[in-house]
Amino acid sequence: MNSHDLFTSSTGAPSYAPLAERMRPRTLDEVVGQSHLLGPGKPLRVAFQSGRPHSMIFWGPPGVGKTTLARLMAAGFDAQFLSMSAVLGGVKDIREAVVSAQVAQGQGRRTILFVDEVHRFNKAQQDAFLPYVESGLFTFIGATTENPSFEVNSALLSRARVYVLQSLSIDELLELIDRAVVILNRDANSAANQSKLAAAPDAAPEAILEFDPAARDQLARWADGDARRVINAMEVVAESAHGAGRTVVDAAWLETSLSQDLRRFDKGGDAFYDQISALHKSVRGSDPDASLYWFTRMIDGGADPRYLARRIVRMAVEDIGLADPRATELALNGADIYERLGSPEGELALAQALVYMACAAKSNAVYNAYNAARRYVQEHGSAPVPVHLRNAPTKLMKELGHGKAYRYAHDEPHGYAAGENYFPDGVRAKFYRPTDRGLEGKISEKLAFLRDLDKHHGKE
Repeated sequence: MNSHDLFTSSTGAPSYAPLAERMRPRTLDEVVGQSHLLGPGKPLRVAFQSGRPHSMIFWGPPGVGKTTLARLMAAGFDAQFLSMSAVLGGVKDIREAVVSAQVAQGQGRRTILFVDEVHRFNKAQQDAFLPYVESGLFTFIGATTENPSFEVNSALLSRARVYVLQSLSIDELLELIDRAVVILNRDANSAANQSKLAAAPDAAPEAILEFDPAARDQLARWADGDARRVINAMEVVAESAHGAGRTVVDAAWLETSLSQDLRRFDKGGDAFYDQISALHKSVRGSDPDASLYWFTRMIDGGADPRYLARRIVRMAVEDIGLADPRATELALNGADIYERLGSPEGELALAQALVYMACAAKSNAVYNAYNAARRYVQEHGSAPVPVHLRNAPTKLMKELGHGKAYRYAHDEPHGYAAGENYFPDGVRAKFYRPTDRGLEGKISEKLAFLRDLDKHHGKE
């Protein structure tokens, strides 16, 4: 073993390199997670084994291996690997990549162009890839945390296969933690005991750092499915423990070593909208416990309570409506209380509204009626207001018959002008169909009574 080997990890990265680089997989079998794509006979495994690389887009949350898989593909096909970030790059970088790919092609070598955050490129920038993807100059691999159906041009999307990557499970994160401990201890031994290891290369490294079971589990949950996050955290904790002279990391020490901003939360991406969708569906599905779970998940992850308050009001009017109008009142009260109290007390009022709404009778009859009325108006245009319903504030308007023969409902039996028509001439439509749930059941009975009065009007 030479002196260079003492400072080189098994991945080929020097021992002073960032832990994430030292842990970077060299083969597919070393990749943790994504078994639905990398297992035997699964799509990406087959793509690697085919010997024919194709353009693809990796869609998934941060820290699940998008860059790693692109690098492995380049290594697997002995291709030149070019990487650019759409956050920092532009058309100039695309041109430079094209030139580099042309040089490699002239040398008989493939090129894989990896574009991170590809959704950040505008349409013109994305279109710039198309002729080179079609000509086969390079194999395009894009990575995105956003839904490519919305964020990637259809032309580019049609030329690439989309692979959906998943957050890592707790067990997969625990496996990464154990691997990290091995590498941290080995590299620390390499640096501290060079002569000893040189004399006995097969000697087992001394245990310099270990995580107790509670700390391992807490760290895995803290990472929230993000491999990059758990690896970076391991490096921070290891440095903190070394500085404090600790060899064992327990849950208490972990708490002091890491920030308390515990949850990965993409406030503008798919994770955000998936969670608000889950919250809305839990309320609609009358599950107060699941409603509270998603609400607290989003609050814990940094969602703006004011945004959640607006969505809660929407749930009240969309999914409960007149089955229980009190739900709308409680939702508005919760939003107002949050404005008065702020965090964390204000969130309790929002939680109270959510639980009430989850338990309340449900009806989307008004929501459906409103949308049906809008469609009807858009399709049928603007029919004139019947003369008897028009306002008549002037003498001329009265002479023209405005308001003539209008029946004042309060003067009629039951406070209802039976048989009267309030639609324009030639227009008849039924939009609101109340359910039999909650207060709306009473409304349904009332409307049936009034329709019966209409039916018998003039027949007495």
